[in-house]
Amino acid sequence: MFANLSEKLSKALRDLRGLSKLTEENIAPALNEVRSALMSADVNFKVAKDFTEKVKATCLGTAVVDSVSPGQMAVKVISDELTRLLGEGERPINPVRPLRVLLVGLQGSGKTTSAAKLAKHLVKKEGLRKPSLIAADLRRPAAIDQLETLAKQEGFDFRADRGAKNVAEMVGRLMHEAESSGSDVVIVDTAGRLQIDADLMEEIRQVREVLQPHEVFLVADAALGQQAVDVATQFHATTPLTGIILTKLDGDARGGAALSMKAVTGVPIRYIGTGEKSGDFDTFYPDRMSQRILGMGDVVSLVEKAKEVVDQKEAERLAEKMRKADFDLEDFLAQMAQMKKMGPLGDIMKMMPGMGNVQVGAREEKMLGKTEAIILSMTLKERRKPDILNASRRARIAKGSGTQVSDVNALIKQFTQMREMMRMMKGGKGKELMRRMGQMGGGRGGFPGGGFPGGFR
Repeated sequence: MFANLSEKLSKALRDLRGLSKLTEENIAPALNEVRSALMSADVNFKVAKDFTEKVKATCLGTAVVDSVSPGQMAVKVISDELTRLLGEGERPINPVRPLRVLLVGLQGSGKTTSAAKLAKHLVKKEGLRKPSLIAADLRRPAAIDQLETLAKQEGFDFRADRGAKNVAEMVGRLMHEAESSGSDVVIVDTAGRLQIDADLMEEIRQVREVLQPHEVFLVADAALGQQAVDVATQFHATTPLTGIILTKLDGDARGGAALSMKAVTGVPIRYIGTGEKSGDFDTFYPDRMSQRILGMGDVVSLVEKAKEVVDQKEAERLAEKMRKADFDLEDFLAQMAQMKKMGPLGDIMKMMPGMGNVQVGAREEKMLGKTEAIILSMTLKERRKPDILNASRRARIAKGSGTQVSDVNALIKQFTQMREMMRMMKGGKGKELMRRMGQMGGGRGGFPGGGFPGGFR
């Protein structure tokens, strides 16, 4: 989502890092680039202007620490100010139990799917046991059916009254029934419109009055840009919000909504939706998002994600085999399986410092799929002893995997090179290793197409 913004900010940061002294004159060009980058990302004009003015004032008024260069200090100031702009600090969910949550927003913003995703997140991360989802969109039967399907998929309690005439009365009744049955969180999915109108706001006001929610989340589509900020402002004026759930951050939106929302409305972004799957939902961490936007990666989130999905014993086994230079294609297949659990390779790369601008799309994912198909077409003996792969075996593997013999040859060659590198690491031959890495990567960092098993030229 922030790829274009990150690319433009990176140039400004490079210019700042090279400064040996901070003056109003020499930081002006870089700050102009920063403001231009924010504006092109659809950030509110006043927000962009205030941002650069605060960065300028802080840079010129901050004493430089001896161990840090003035340029590096300027980059830190921008990082801190960006974190402040995004909301600064995590705000935990209200601790009251049973918890009552009201979701509001325009039609098509992802409200219904967010209801189920939020419930799953609260069970997984907050220790809640019995979520109850209430469908309060009586104008759209399809929305009720969708919420019921999502609730059944996750095993959550679902409640609706398709024949009800008074939405507020129905919500109050179903909420009390859910809590009486032991639900520790009730999430109400309200109706939406294509635009804000008086009837919608009055209905939400009535539902809020009956429900007395502990949390009121606006579900906003990040792709709406500044319109999403306007929607948040209007909803907040009618029914005070406690937070925003920003959806569709996996799309091509420019990011202005995320960067403007807190500053314009005063309402923090609390959660983000990053995909269509039920698990593509997480707490919003302003500092981590700031680091990702500035190309510094998000190692904390990467480690947390790995802890959730990676088999620790298997990871330790593979690490030990790599350390001993005893890594075979069967191990590589297992390593790929572990990586796939963490999600698309492109998303993982964005969390790694300095790798945010590495483009990993459908082509690279397809390459890894091809690699997996080739290895799966081998026998167990062939995976464990690639040296036995003669011409006839390679031809059979290519046919079985739907690839060319040249693809199989490339994989075996690169895997052999990688294994040789492991042996050098074990033997302490550092200089020779660096020389070989340069030959393997062809100057392209050892990624698909250069030095990474599965990169076919």
